[in-house]
Amino acid sequence: MKKGFILILGLMLLLAGCGNHKDNAASTENKKKNKKSLQKISLVLDWTPNTNHTGLYVAKEKGFFKEEGLDVDIIMPGDAGADQLVASGKSEFGVGYQEGVTQARVQGVPLVSVAAVIQHNTSGFASPADKNITSPKDFEGKTYGGWGSPVEKSVIQSLMKQQGADVNKVSIVNIGDADFFTAVKRDIDFAWIYYGWTGVEAELRGEKINMVNLTDYSEKLDYYTPVITTNEKMIKDHSDTIKSFIKAVSKGYQFAIDNPTDAAEILSKAVPDLDAELVKKSQEWLSAKYQDDAPRWGEQKAEVWENYAAWMYDNGLLEKQLDAKKAFTNDFLPEK
Repeated sequence: MKKGFILILGLMLLLAGCGNHKDNAASTENKKKNKKSLQKISLVLDWTPNTNHTGLYVAKEKGFFKEEGLDVDIIMPGDAGADQLVASGKSEFGVGYQEGVTQARVQGVPLVSVAAVIQHNTSGFASPADKNITSPKDFEGKTYGGWGSPVEKSVIQSLMKQQGADVNKVSIVNIGDADFFTAVKRDIDFAWIYYGWTGVEAELRGEKINMVNLTDYSEKLDYYTPVITTNEKMIKDHSDTIKSFIKAVSKGYQFAIDNPTDAAEILSKAVPDLDAELVKKSQEWLSAKYQDDAPRWGEQKAEVWENYAAWMYDNGLLEKQLDAKKAFTNDFLPEK
């Protein structure tokens, strides 16, 4: 009787072991299948990672992309810009700017904005306070450091014109990606910055700066910068992928809106070279501005696209008028 019990117990343990082995094997196989089933896509940034991009890193870290069946590789633009990589199909998604998409569309390039990262333009011309540049008129006799785009001179000129100042009295030089704080001490007097990053950094460094905000001088300059882009072929052939991607990204930015401190930690973890204190302070400043007064994160208005395109056309930056309906869409945003 005892031997029989031991034999039965041994068989039960053996069968249980086999069952566990099969369960473990099945579990491993399912994990492999799930991993294989994730669709690999890439998103190319416009610049080095910063708090404009937080929602993207949150979506990756929190598994929002995986929930949508996506394996997203966030990459740097390199020599080719994000717009070029996305328009050519070498990357499915990118971070761009309304001005870039506008110029591309007028030239027949199939780039499309599918979400606005920030609702209002938070950029402007910054200078050390001791240079006494408090309005566009004060640009006269000063040196501006930019990245070599015709848009820069046109914006400076349009602001100066309102105050009867002459853009030809401004020296415009190309400083590329030079550090703002180094450049204004050595080569230039003012530069175009995002306050949410460089402005906040100035606060942390205790360096007083003056800002000439674009939106203080023209409603037409209150455009979307940055935006999430894709191309027409993606929209035609892979609309479900776009919808899944934007759903995950929306959740990422909503998390950053609701949890700026946690979101900042996620960005710092993903990009450890960034100054953690700057990331935290910048996120605190920017989180409320992602959605701002829009009914949902990412939503874009036709009049914003039309107004800025009209300004670009009037300033000789476009060969023809923009068909705004082809430049952007809200179709892939989650329902309100």
